[in-house]
Amino acid sequence: VLSSLPLQVMLYFNVYYFPVWCLAEGMMLHLKYHLLPWHYQFLLVTAFLILSLAEGSRLYLGYLGNLQEK
Repeated sequence: VLSSLPLQVMLYFNVYYFPVWCLAEGMMLHLKYHLLPWHYQFLLVTAFLILSLAEGSRLYLGYLGNLQEK
C-alpha cells in the first residue's frame, strides 16, 4: 500500500493548526454568544462541536492510516 506524500504533508501541518483553529473559534464563540438569540446560540454550539469532533477524528484516522503507514 502506497502512502500519499501531499496528503501526509497536509495532515502533518493540519495536526498543528487544528488546535489553533479550535482555540480561535472557541474564543469567537465566547465573545459573540451572549449577543445572539437562543436558537442561534444552540446552532452555533452544535455546529462547533460537530465540526471539532469530525475534524479531530479525521485527523486521528489520517494520522493513523497515512502518516504511520498502517
